[in-house]
Amino acid sequence: MVELAQHELRLHADPSRVVVRPFHLAWQASGPDIERVRKLVSDITDLDARTVRAELSMVLNDFADRHWQIERVFDDRYTQIETALALDGQSLRRQTKRLIGAYFCHEYSYAAAALMNPSVVRHPDQTGLQTDSVRILLSLRAVGEGHISTIAFREGIVSSGRQISLLPEPPFATAAMLGKAKGTTDDGSVSLYRHRESSISGTVIFPMTEAQRNGLEDLRLVEFGQETGKREWIGTYTAYSGRDIRSELMQTRDFRDFTLTPIKGGAGRNKGMALFPRKVDGQFLMIGRQDGKNLYLLRSDTVDHWDGGTLLLEPRFPWELVQIGNCGAPIELDAGWLVLTHGVGAMRKYAIGAALLDKDDPSKVIGRTASPILSAADEDREGYVPNVVYTCGAIRVGDDLFMPYGVADSSVCFAFIAIDEILAQMV
Repeated sequence: MVELAQHELRLHADPSRVVVRPFHLAWQASGPDIERVRKLVSDITDLDARTVRAELSMVLNDFADRHWQIERVFDDRYTQIETALALDGQSLRRQTKRLIGAYFCHEYSYAAAALMNPSVVRHPDQTGLQTDSVRILLSLRAVGEGHISTIAFREGIVSSGRQISLLPEPPFATAAMLGKAKGTTDDGSVSLYRHRESSISGTVIFPMTEAQRNGLEDLRLVEFGQETGKREWIGTYTAYSGRDIRSELMQTRDFRDFTLTPIKGGAGRNKGMALFPRKVDGQFLMIGRQDGKNLYLLRSDTVDHWDGGTLLLEPRFPWELVQIGNCGAPIELDAGWLVLTHGVGAMRKYAIGAALLDKDDPSKVIGRTASPILSAADEDREGYVPNVVYTCGAIRVGDDLFMPYGVADSSVCFAFIAIDEILAQMV
């Protein structure tokens, strides 16, 4: 059996983590609903100056200490309403505009329901560290009101002796904002940015398009192109509209500016895609599950268009007979490409295993674990979705695999596993 060293640190859902979000009386406020918006704005502008001051003061007393620069957020929200309704802003006092903005905002507890399915990459900044330490960046799937999934981040350091410490979360969380384009491009991509005074650990990426309306799910991050010196961080995730799913890409070079882009091609209609950290034979490679049950190897000349795929792995052992999938980007070792997999067995119990692919020809499977390296057991079986352990990516740290993983869609744990032990268990 593989010996897994589980760290004592555990992350839980936290309803106290809130951000300010736009409040819509009706989604997109179009058609007859726009008249309700106009009526609310008219009711606010009809208030006398004393009442406006009193109401705005009450709002600020309630919420200013809970959010970063909340008055600027109200101002920005008013500008959106002014544009949508073609209002005459010059005739309104600043405080009236700010109060209008407040009526069209609300607090949203983005991680109140669940925190799960993490991935991990090396942090862009590796300066000032002790020997054998690595600064890391976690992505987390946070679930809040309405079961809407967002992307949250945490920064930390993994040090010798299998130790991990996370930077404290900042007192305020802020939502990533739309870039100057203020909308989608012809290919459906969206540009976002993190405010220069907001930390990565305090940034939350919310759904921005109709296709993403109900969530950004299970981001699988990978540091791409490190060997070329032109590195960037690319993540694949599932966009969920409430009815349909599709795979999309998140790309960034600094975790300050982000681009969210739909994946084109037939493979983009599925979920659970994971990108290799570099090209092989001049092509991008991806692991995907094209039929909901088996794993496939996909090749493409561009990172945002994926079709076809060749069968790579089928369920073989009892713990994975229902289906298998990938658990993040392949990890390059001297022995080959290490791919973490998840399997679903009897009673819909999830477990994590691994496979090894040939480094030069990843379509060749060198070996796979006959038994899980991690499965739901004891107290880790209980939660929002019981009997589930799941990760969206791990990294190599020295001779170990460092793996954050979700437990029962309710919390996040951390484990270290000797890579040699994983390889020794393969058949």
